[in-house]
Parts: sequence; C-alpha cells; structure tokens
Amino acid sequence: MNFEDFIIPPRNFRTENWQIGHRITKEIKEDSIVLLFVSDYRGANGDAEVQDFTSVRKEFYKLSQLDFEIPVVDLGDLVSGKSVEDSHYILQEVLSACHYKRAIPVIIGGSNDLAFSLFSALHFHQKNISYTQISNIISLKQGENINENTFLSRILGSKNFQIKNYHHLGYQKHLNETDSVKLIKEVEFDIVRLAEMMNSTEKTEPFFRKADLVTVNCDAIESFSDAFSMNPQVNGLNRREICAYMKEIGLSENLKSVGIFNYNIYSENQLNHQLLAQMIWYLIEGINIQHSHPKERKYEMFYVLIEDRQYAFKRDTFSNLWYFGDDDNIENCIPCSRKDFDEAKKGWLSPRFTKV
Repeated sequence: MNFEDFIIPPRNFRTENWQIGHRITKEIKEDSIVLLFVSDYRGANGDAEVQDFTSVRKEFYKLSQLDFEIPVVDLGDLVSGKSVEDSHYILQEVLSACHYKRAIPVIIGGSNDLAFSLFSALHFHQKNISYTQISNIISLKQGENINENTFLSRILGSKNFQIKNYHHLGYQKHLNETDSVKLIKEVEFDIVRLAEMMNSTEKTEPFFRKADLVTVNCDAIESFSDAFSMNPQVNGLNRREICAYMKEIGLSENLKSVGIFNYNIYSENQLNHQLLAQMIWYLIEGINIQHSHPKERKYEMFYVLIEDRQYAFKRDTFSNLWYFGDDDNIENCIPCSRKDFDEAKKGWLSPRFTKV
C-alpha cells in the first residue's frame, strides 16, 4: 500500500538545535517512535474531515529534545476513509508497517474506537497481548457498527483475539453502568477508580510495566476553561497527573503501541494544545529512559508468611520495582508495588495475587 495516498505530510517548522522538532524525520525508521495524527471522530459522533493539528505540532516541536536517542518520526495526518471501517483498515496497514520495523506507533486524535485497530494490528504480529486503557467509561455494548461504546466488547469477546491481561484505569462510578463494571470484575480483569490514581502513580504503575498496548481516552482528563476532550468532564486526571502517567506508559518494558484518543481537536484554546504536546513529550521521555535501562537484572527475594502459607516477593535491584511470585522467569511473576509487599507483611494479600 502506498501511504502517500492516505497520509498528508506535516508542515516544516523552524526550530532551534535544542528543540525536539530539530530531530524529527518523516519516514518510518527501525526502532523509532512514529507519530500519526488522525481526524476520524465518527466513532464518537463527530466528523471525519481532516483537521489541522498545526497548533499541537508547534507546541510539541518547540519542546526540548534533552538527551533523547530514539528517533522520532512524524508521519503526518491520516486521511479518513469513506466509512469508519475503511479508516480502521487504513490505520491497521500503517500500524503493521511500523511493527515490521519494531517502531512504536503513537496514534494521536480520532475517537476511542480506534483502539480496536491498534489491538488488531498488534495481534497480527504478537499473541497474548497485555492491554491497559485509561478511560473514565467502561462500555461493553454490542453492536454491528464499531464505535467508542462497542470496540471493547469486540476485543474482549472475540474468539480470534488472545489477550493476556486487560487493565482498566480511571473509571468513574457515576458515569458507568453497573453491569459493565460487574462483568469486567467477574472475568477477573483489573479495574482501578479515578480516586486511586490521583496524586501518585505508585499504585497503578504495575499495570503499565508489562503492557504491550496502552490507550488513553482524553475524556478521563479533566477539562479546564475549554473542553479538552470530545466528551468533556469536570472530574478527571489533572494536567500534572496525566503527564506523569504518560511517562509511566513510556517506561513499559514491552510497549509496542500507544493511542491518545478523543482529544478535542476543534478547541481553539492554546493551553489544550500545549497539554497534549507535553503528554506526547513525557511519553517519549519515558520510552528513552526505558531504552537506557540494562537488559540483565538482578532480584532480591523476600518471603512473607500469611496464615501458615508462604508467599514470595521480588525486588529489582536496579529499578527498585517489585514483583509477586517465586518463578525463576520474571515474566511469570506479577508486577506489584512496594505497598503490596508492606500490606502482605501485615497479613493482607491483594486479590490480584490470590486469584492466580
């Protein structure tokens, strides 16, 4: 497929040597970070006409490149297909091209249902995907048409997909149907409320550590002065918190694809464009930090006795991150926090561990 027929190249901006825009290229490179901006909001009852992401790019390009080593590519703006399904097909082709080159695609804009394409494209190259989503809504509605209310049921309910873990972070009780939340819990996927994510990333960091795919619904971010998302909310993660979480996403040891959806591209508020640009920047910072970490790790083993049964925890001596389990292969251990270990010493073991 000739992507030139479906992607509008980005404009050139004058930048200084120290700014990240100075090192951005326009062609997919091996082991790079690939940015692609999408305008198809039909899955959220919006439009599909190509929108102008210039304001976001200007804010992003002028940020510092620090000592980043991983190449950053800006492919441009994806032209929407005649139908929603066409857009999904075109996007999956672009994503697949990135995966073939071990690049990490970062899809920015478009409605939340585009997460289905990220999952589907990645599943073509890898089975048993660990998927983490930040979203204030849990919707498992069924339907012939794919949209932001039906895409999750297509992922979790399909016989063709193999999903290892699903973590849903940032849901708000007053916005959700009880049945959807109950069903997610019954199949033993993890759900974390917004209140548990505020002020610190420590509790939810384990849900990002081994994630292959992470998507962020901008509806989970609080709006200020002007709508930040397609479905603006008065409550949500604040500006500093979402940037901290974007860095945690980048720090994932297995990260292969990222989506930032439902951003209000129609906004004329520069601060909204600035926040989205900084979210992308912190994601890139996290990826670069993870890339610099040593591949070989050493672990300290700790045992906790609860009701005459022994449980094992491991601590990574380099990163100071914790795991539950005594398997020699760390991939078979469950990422956890220091707090989980401290609670176990007091006699309380998280249900996340007891269900395994």
